[in-house]
Amino acid sequence: MTTKTTTPFAAIILAAGKGTRMKSDRHKVLHQVAGKPMLLHLLDSLAEADLARTVVVAGDRHEQLSAALKGRDVEVALQEPQLGTAHAALQAKAALADFTGHVLVCFGDCPMVEAATVRRLFAALEGGARVAVLGFRPEDPLAYGRIIADADGTVRKMVEFKDAAPEERAVGLCNSGLIVAHSDDMWPLLESVGNDNAQGEYYLPDVATNAIARGDRVVVIETGADEVAGINSRAELAAAEARWQAARRLKAMDEGATLIAPETVFFAHDTVLGRDVTIEPNVFFGPGVRVADRVLIRANSHIEGACLASGVKVGPFARLRPGAVLEEDSFVGNFVEVKNAVLHQGAKASHLTYLGDATIGAGANIGAGTITCNYDGYFKYRTVIGERAFIGSNSALVAPVTIGADAIVAAGSTVSRDVAPGELRMVRAEQLVKDGWADRFHDTMKKKKAAEKKE
Repeated sequence: MTTKTTTPFAAIILAAGKGTRMKSDRHKVLHQVAGKPMLLHLLDSLAEADLARTVVVAGDRHEQLSAALKGRDVEVALQEPQLGTAHAALQAKAALADFTGHVLVCFGDCPMVEAATVRRLFAALEGGARVAVLGFRPEDPLAYGRIIADADGTVRKMVEFKDAAPEERAVGLCNSGLIVAHSDDMWPLLESVGNDNAQGEYYLPDVATNAIARGDRVVVIETGADEVAGINSRAELAAAEARWQAARRLKAMDEGATLIAPETVFFAHDTVLGRDVTIEPNVFFGPGVRVADRVLIRANSHIEGACLASGVKVGPFARLRPGAVLEEDSFVGNFVEVKNAVLHQGAKASHLTYLGDATIGAGANIGAGTITCNYDGYFKYRTVIGERAFIGSNSALVAPVTIGADAIVAAGSTVSRDVAPGELRMVRAEQLVKDGWADRFHDTMKKKKAAEKKE
């Protein structure tokens, strides 16, 4: 167990790169994993480690970052021009001029860093190190910078791949880029970084190199490669999504949910599941879903922004949109769409129905093909259906309208006025019968068809 640090800490998140490999008009760190921008994943994780101050260093498309961070206690510092990662980190100095404590420098495109790992880095400082870096051992080290360290974690050298000797490239311990030091050390070390290297840039790892040169103890803390994997392309974004989903599926099952085909279920970052929930194949959860105990979600359903109480059954092929609330033992069946509507206890809509901006009373039954006509092209209106009401198949309820308790709406009705409790409402045109008309029509058309063929 990691001891909680008592020293305040600030995070400098580097997000000034152009992200050209993503080939997108959206800032790279705003691309989503599990329905949440990767930058916000990182911020929320750091917050769990008792983050005191945050500075995001931006460059290209900084306006997008400022908009995404609106309402959060985060400052944005600009790096212009981009002269390397150490130069980027130094741009946060003015914003943190009055801060005293540990300073973490990390990257906005590494969203899966965990609070526990950050605490381990801080613990290394409180254990006597002046600088701590985060290392990992990937299956293929590729062009990552290398960390040359003793068995006890004492770092002897940090070297970028381009500047590494062959024997140094053979080392499997790689640099994630995360680094921590006390503010009293971080700023002088950043300012001492030079650019005498193959790229002519100010490298962040030289903070550790310069600390070693002045006799400070630098230590490396190791973590798994998945936690610090950077996301620079669409393929890497998809790979990060796949890793996140795989871990979340295991968590769901460990906590008591049954996933019939786990690899086909996709969760959002904030999906909440109760116990004894059963999820059939090909179910997608968007953000904002809470599922209570003993819920059955049938195959091929899409659920977003919805709340499902215990005993609810959904699907197959159902769509629950934001604002959908299904109370205990209610049922939404195949090809039913619910948006901003409440189904009270035991209410059911079994198939082929749209319920938007509606309140469905306990025990009410909504027949197949029923729709709530909630939008007139300018405004939305609400439909209220009372307890135990029965809505016949293929009915259109033109909002605003109220159907009273125990009322019956006959199949095929278009209801535009309130229905009193216990009333039967039938709104249909009178049936017109013309004896023999169809036979005469068919005879005429067959003769016409035959005449055309002769010509």
